[in-house]
Amino acid sequence: MSTPLFEQVLGPGFGQLPPQVRALHSVRGRQRWSGQGEVLRGTHWLVAPCAWLARLPPSASVPVSVEFVVDAAGERWNRRFGPARMESRLWQQGGGLFEQLGAVRFRFGLREEEGQILWRAERAWAFGLLPLPTRWFGQVYCRERERHGRYEFLVDVSMPLIGRLIRYEGWLLPEDGAA
Repeated sequence: MSTPLFEQVLGPGFGQLPPQVRALHSVRGRQRWSGQGEVLRGTHWLVAPCAWLARLPPSASVPVSVEFVVDAAGERWNRRFGPARMESRLWQQGGGLFEQLGAVRFRFGLREEEGQILWRAERAWAFGLLPLPTRWFGQVYCRERERHGRYEFLVDVSMPLIGRLIRYEGWLLPEDGAA
């Protein structure tokens, strides 16, 4: 993939991003970033099966690492929140960013705003073909930014009736110092 995936999706907005955010989304081949994170899962009884379907990590304050693997089809993100793994595949199609996370596929709209990447869930499918109600994902907030020279992430997902599904946030730096 010659042009980085997020540059394809964000277009000129990609150039407005701070150095650490651009570096994380400009990986060629394979690179690992690591840091620290905090995961908080909701408490409703439906949270556990929803989290299992999407392979979401349990609540914890833990070391975090993400191995980014770029190939012709897009990117694989192999995340570790302590001992818990959360893997996904991302690709661009029709101007949107798609992510397969466990049994759930998302289509996200991304935009650059004040040096941050803001994600908005536009559609979702279970098992790749069963459409899920769009209103379920209206309270999905994702933000990427640079702060104090580090890449920072925040994902906060709430759903109707069950409230918070998960919130995870933290920071990462490249393991090889190449940002």
